[in-house]
Formats: sequence, structure tokens, C-alpha cells
Amino acid sequence: MSLTKTMLAHRHDTRSPMPRKLLLAAVALGGVLVTRDASAIELGTPAQTHPFRSAQHFALEIRVSPYTPNVDDEPGLQGTPFKDRFGDNPRIAMGLEFDWQTFRIPYVGTIGPGLGASIVSMGRPAVTASGKQSGDEYGLSIYPMYLSAVLRADTFWRGLGVPLVPYAKLGFAVGFWRASNALGTSKSTLPGEAQPVPGRGMTFGTHMAGGLAFALDAIDSGASRNMDNFLGINNTYVYAEYYWLNLNGLGQDKALYVGTNTWAAGLAFEF
Repeated sequence: MSLTKTMLAHRHDTRSPMPRKLLLAAVALGGVLVTRDASAIELGTPAQTHPFRSAQHFALEIRVSPYTPNVDDEPGLQGTPFKDRFGDNPRIAMGLEFDWQTFRIPYVGTIGPGLGASIVSMGRPAVTASGKQSGDEYGLSIYPMYLSAVLRADTFWRGLGVPLVPYAKLGFAVGFWRASNALGTSKSTLPGEAQPVPGRGMTFGTHMAGGLAFALDAIDSGASRNMDNFLGINNTYVYAEYYWLNLNGLGQDKALYVGTNTWAAGLAFEF
């Protein structure tokens, strides 16, 4: 009996340490892998520097720009009626743009359609022929919209880690406008017209822009990863651009010039 007990005890002692050794080896291996992964993140391996993690298909811009419509540039116009009524100080236009990044061009960036819309309004007290205020007020509101092809050359940021993204836009535009007074939409009798014409309409034209965006993700990569994980936002940019909104009546007769050439700035998000 004592020999049997001794053999059983010996078998227990020789077999039981093996699973413990395997478990300790697995834990040690896992620690090495975790340590290597953490070291890779600290050293800035491609997994760390690569700015894209979740799927990216769209971009959203929040825009602000000074806006002075080119009303007085209309050919054959006598004088400067817009400047005389509203002055020459630019107004502030607020807008949004939504891009669908349809295709990715290798080693270049994304390209796809972009839809933008903004609003700008201006008003002044009306004056009489003698230059005195009449107690009335007149205004002009413009709602520019455009549909353009948008090319974003993000290869510098995506491939090289340089947080700069140049971009260009080209397409068609339309500007809805409304002239108003204290009674609502203003009316005026044009030469050769028997009935007053309401002061509202639309003007067609073209849109072109070029700009440069700076990736804020380069400043705080940890915050960038958190935004991607919780909100699906791949990149956040601050940008500046110059644009040409040539709303001069493309294919129209006697269109009101409500476009402008100016700069814009704001924030952009890719998701």
C-alpha cells in the first residue's frame, strides 16, 4: 500500500507542473506581445501614424466667408446701385458643404461630388431723394448653392504623415436671391414692363475653388483615435480656401449678378 501511494504521489507530482508551466509560458508570451505592441505605438509604427482606421466615405465642411455680391459688375448697368444702397463693406456668409468621397485615386487622394449651400443677408434704412431716411428699410438676401467635383490630395497625410491636404473644386452653381422692404418682397417696374416685377429670382453660374487643409489629428493622435472609435470621425481639419462663385447668369438674359470672389475658412470632418 505504501508503494502504491508513493507511485500515485509521484505521478501527481510529475504531471501537474506541466500545465502550470504551459500557462506561465502563455502569460509570458502574451506579455511580450502586449509590450511589443505598446512599444510599436510609442515608436510611431505605421499602425500609429496611419490616420485612417474606420471606413471613410464622406466629408463635412463648416464654412464662413466675407461676401460682397458683384451686382454692380453687370454690363450696361448705370452707376453702382448696390454700393450706393448697401455700402462696400463685405457681409458674412455662413454655409455647409457635404462631400461624397466616391473614388480613391492611388497615390493621390479622393474624388467625388460635393454639395454646398450658404446664406448671406444685408439691409439698410431707405432714404428719400433728398438723402433723408424715409422710415422704410430694404434688404437683399442671397442663398448660393453649388454642385462640384471635389479632389482632395490626402496622399501627404495618408502616406507620409505630413498633415497638409491640398484640394480643388469645380462645378456649377445657382444663387437664389430676394430683395425686400418693410412690406415683404419688394416690387419694381422695369423699363418696357407694364406690371411690377417681384424682387426675387435665381441666377446660374459656375463654381471653382482651391484650398489647403491642416489635419488637427497630428496635434493629438490620442484624441483622434478616440473620436474615430466613438464617433467614426477619421480626420478633423482646419482649412482656408479661395473660391470663385461666378453667378452671372449662365444661359440667362438680364440676370442679377449675385456671385462673388472671396476666401473662406472653417472646420472639416471626414467620416
